[in-house]
Amino acid sequence: MQRSGFNIEHDIFRESYRAFLRKEVQPNKTAWRASGIVPREMFRKMGELGYLLVWADEAHGGLGLWDFRYQQIMIEEDNRFGEVGFYHTLHSRLVAPYLQHFGNTEQQARFLPGCATGETILAIAMTEPDAGSDLAGMKTRAQEQDDHWLLNGAKTYISNGINADVVLVAAKTSGNDPRQIGLFLLERGMPGFERGRQLEKMGLHAQDTAELFFHDVRIPKANALGDSALGLKYLKTSLVEERLISAVGSLANAQCGFDLTRDYVNQRRAFGRRIADFQNTRFTLADLAADLEVAQVYVDRCVELHNAGELSAQSAAKAKLVTSELEFRCMDAGVQLHGGAGYMQEYEICQRFLDARVSRIFAGSSEIMKEIIARVVMD
Repeated sequence: MQRSGFNIEHDIFRESYRAFLRKEVQPNKTAWRASGIVPREMFRKMGELGYLLVWADEAHGGLGLWDFRYQQIMIEEDNRFGEVGFYHTLHSRLVAPYLQHFGNTEQQARFLPGCATGETILAIAMTEPDAGSDLAGMKTRAQEQDDHWLLNGAKTYISNGINADVVLVAAKTSGNDPRQIGLFLLERGMPGFERGRQLEKMGLHAQDTAELFFHDVRIPKANALGDSALGLKYLKTSLVEERLISAVGSLANAQCGFDLTRDYVNQRRAFGRRIADFQNTRFTLADLAADLEVAQVYVDRCVELHNAGELSAQSAAKAKLVTSELEFRCMDAGVQLHGGAGYMQEYEICQRFLDARVSRIFAGSSEIMKEIIARVVMD
């Protein structure tokens, strides 16, 4: 079914971005995975071409294109021709908007231009060793002093954790109310801010994921984002888009895994026949093809609703749940139909299988998505 949500400007943007990926990313992705990090210069190259913070106004270095379809295009092309461990979407569309929505004029002028050029790389720090989805269970605290906040605690599994110049840190700001949380702009070089080890992961090997430690870090009050008691509310406002971003990526990766497997079974032979000629292969791929097309229509509709400001938390949760589970099914079937080759790292389906496993965990696990959906279903 032909997708109808894009116009000529989107098509031109897609071709341009695809050309960038083929020139700058594809030749380097193996080296990035081996080193466990994407070089900082790649953010600057993205910024030079206008691919970072495309939604920001021109005064802050953006293109003024809040239309989510431009980010959707980049996410889809990243999965097809780029490197999924290059977390520029986290930088551009998950963290930077906090500055736009909740930052004051001075903070926006100070940080957004550097974020748009790629000179300033962003990360967000919520997860802790003993607190994941339950943000009220975090132990990191910020105590208000005369002219600063004193930050103590630790965060883990932080994407862009090594590269980041500014980390948006969530910390409790009350000893009595566990849900009173503030958001703070922690800058590289602040005394007491230390990065721990770069974590070794099952997949996403090019993504620099790290531990962060805070020992009496003095954060100027000018680096507190919005109301220091409303951080939990601020974080919740981004969840719909975060889950839509996850859904777009999962679905694009699922389609890539399907395409790889279809090509492989059409070429590989067993018992004198193509693997594609066996009924099990044909039925497996037929099921996945149907699910992929139906999911794409739903995700595109979610993008349309999101652009109109009408995408609900439940609809975003459905998109995230269905696409992440479908992504895993596509990768699992792909490995199976590749046979022994699917277990070898030199085959792309193996790498994609490992990269995809986290999709059912981050941005809210499948179990949490079901809880969100059930609140409406069971009401």
